[in-house]
Amino acid sequence: MKVIMVMVSSLNGKITRGNDPYIYTWTSPEDKKLFFSHIERNNLMVMGRKTYEAAHKLITHTPEKRRIILTKEPRKYAPEEMPGMLEFTDESPRRLTSRMKKKGYQQMLLVGGSVVNSLFLRDNLVDEIHLTIEPYVFGTGTSIVATGSITTRLILTSVKKLNKKGTLHLIYTVEK
Repeated sequence: MKVIMVMVSSLNGKITRGNDPYIYTWTSPEDKKLFFSHIERNNLMVMGRKTYEAAHKLITHTPEKRRIILTKEPRKYAPEEMPGMLEFTDESPRRLTSRMKKKGYQQMLLVGGSVVNSLFLRDNLVDEIHLTIEPYVFGTGTSIVATGSITTRLILTSVKKLNKKGTLHLIYTVEK
């Protein structure tokens, strides 16, 4: 299964501005368009609990889109579950990826946050990283990956300037 991480960050690698988890106050319209085009083209998305809590009001659930939320407390979210559309699990990334592959999924979109990114990178499950860099520097905020020992070698395959302000979209393949 191909796993594609899709992220937006400040120039210094922050995916949140301070403690504000709501990214749409600082990301460009061009990035929003790009992100939602990824969502439109993919039917399996995985995110962490914090990302889900920040974005859940914006998510439209449909039978053709499966969203899986990684959390240490899946039972806490049982009332929100929607079979085939919204699922909460504490599975390891490797086990989750294997289960989804057995269900026939060929591609998984990894959409955040730093802990989930770290777990998938640590297990060498990410195949591509699609990163939009917005022209901001934040003194505080959440990094693209959580602290810990991860070393992942990337190969830049595409660079595109999205607007006049300097928003860049980079695509990397992960060297396995």
